[in-house]
Amino acid sequence: MLIFKRLLRWALLLAFSGLLLAVIAVGVAYWLIAPRLPSVADLKDYHMQVPLRVLSADGKLIASFGETRRIPVHIENVPARLKNAVLAAEDADFYHHSGIDVEGTLRAAFKVVMAGGAKTQGGSTITQQVARNFFLSPQKTYTRKLTEIFTSFRIEKELSKDQILELYLNKMFLGHRSYGVAAAAEYYYGKTLGQLSVAECAAIASTFQLPSAVNPINSPKRL
Repeated sequence: MLIFKRLLRWALLLAFSGLLLAVIAVGVAYWLIAPRLPSVADLKDYHMQVPLRVLSADGKLIASFGETRRIPVHIENVPARLKNAVLAAEDADFYHHSGIDVEGTLRAAFKVVMAGGAKTQGGSTITQQVARNFFLSPQKTYTRKLTEIFTSFRIEKELSKDQILELYLNKMFLGHRSYGVAAAAEYYYGKTLGQLSVAECAAIASTFQLPSAVNPINSPKRL
């Protein structure tokens, strides 16, 4: 019984020491990275680059000029079925976490360890994807990942969840020069967001991960 108590005491001491070292490591990392973190205040009034669109007198599209397709849309004009499909595919706990998915991050870190240090995908929340797409490079480094996490916390502090989701739904590349869900709906289905069926919403939501390969034109059987 005495040996068991000693082992338990040592286990608790090691666990506390490990937690303390982790907290110190995070604090030092933030102290080093904080001066280089981007200002996220501009996201509150961010204007998306859109192509020139020529419409007929009755509002029908005649021509579009520009390298990208994008139709910015306010979050209140995005149907619930589309929002739910995107959240289910990308970040089911979006409205409940503070910028990162702790469980997903730990799971991704475990995969890195198991892969011998090789970078793997996974663990990024919608907020982290917004941070990455607006401010950071696609380069996979540990420093960039930490910067992404700290920037996500800043975004969550400055913006509401709906503002973050609106940026995400308008910014992301969804294949065939289409950026944002409204442009994807028009290009793939010739519809506005409100006209999309549940199946079409699910197909667009499935496009976020691999837009160039998995989209309604290139891989209809996979959707």
